[in-house]
Amino acid sequence: MYKTTMKIDGMMCGMCEAHINDAIRKAVPGAKKVKSSHKKGESSFLSEEVPDEQVLKETIQETGYKVLSLENEEHRGGLWIF
Repeated sequence: MYKTTMKIDGMMCGMCEAHINDAIRKAVPGAKKVKSSHKKGESSFLSEEVPDEQVLKETIQETGYKVLSLENEEHRGGLWIF
């Protein structure tokens, strides 16, 4: 599993966050835990494969926002201790 984190320019409100989240889901079918914050100017999600950066950036740009940076890292889920 991979975690992708992006810095995005142009998000101003909750609706902007929703537009970005929809664009991510369109560009990366199967994306999980998609979340965006206009206050931080950041979006992140989990995926099984490293997403195609070019497709992701173009899809977000089509909605009127700009990806300033994109970082992928291997994500390991937390351990459950009972």
